[in-house]
Amino acid sequence: MSTVRTAAVVLAAVSAFALSACGPSEDGAADTGSATPPAGATASGTPSTPAAPPKAPSAAGTPPAPSAPSASAPASGPSASATDADYDVFPCSTYDVTFSAHLAEPTTSSYLLKITNKSGKACRALGHPVVTFGDLDGQATQRGEAPGIEDALRLGPGESAYAGLLGGAHDGTGKTVGSIALTMDTESDLEQKPLTASTPGLYVSPTANSVTPWVDNAEDALSL
Repeated sequence: MSTVRTAAVVLAAVSAFALSACGPSEDGAADTGSATPPAGATASGTPSTPAAPPKAPSAAGTPPAPSAPSASAPASGPSASATDADYDVFPCSTYDVTFSAHLAEPTTSSYLLKITNKSGKACRALGHPVVTFGDLDGQATQRGEAPGIEDALRLGPGESAYAGLLGGAHDGTGKTVGSIALTMDTESDLEQKPLTASTPGLYVSPTANSVTPWVDNAEDALSL
């Protein structure tokens, strides 16, 4: 009986030894797993260096300050020179222009009058031409309304103005002249030297003669 009991004790001891040799206990496995460092730590257990903070925006990203206006930039509004130039434009006189007359319609003794600015500055052709007929008394009657001095035709150097002179139909009451003389309306007492043009066979009716205001083209001058 004692032999059987002894054998059982030995068998139990051998079994216990075999189980301990197969591997660590559950407690050991748990301990081993807990010793694994977390992913965020280094092998020595020291935490990794955190990422550097974002850099401040570079100077290139800052919008530039508005630049001061250039001293040479022109001021807004009409320039002083343009305004002054308008004030400097005086009425044309016979000293500023050349003059010619050309027959346009023989039956009515119509002539196209032309002046050209020969001076080196602009002037204004005011109102109507002042036309006298040869040695006859009086001057041509004004026909049509002329603009005021501020709206009068402006002639730059070399530019021309036109007017239509009508002697009138042959009604037996007039006379024929071979020339006319011209002075300019200057709205002043400026003494002018008359400019003359040849007009052979110009018939002048005492009641039907007339002259238009200065315009900028020949067609309008003869149709007014």
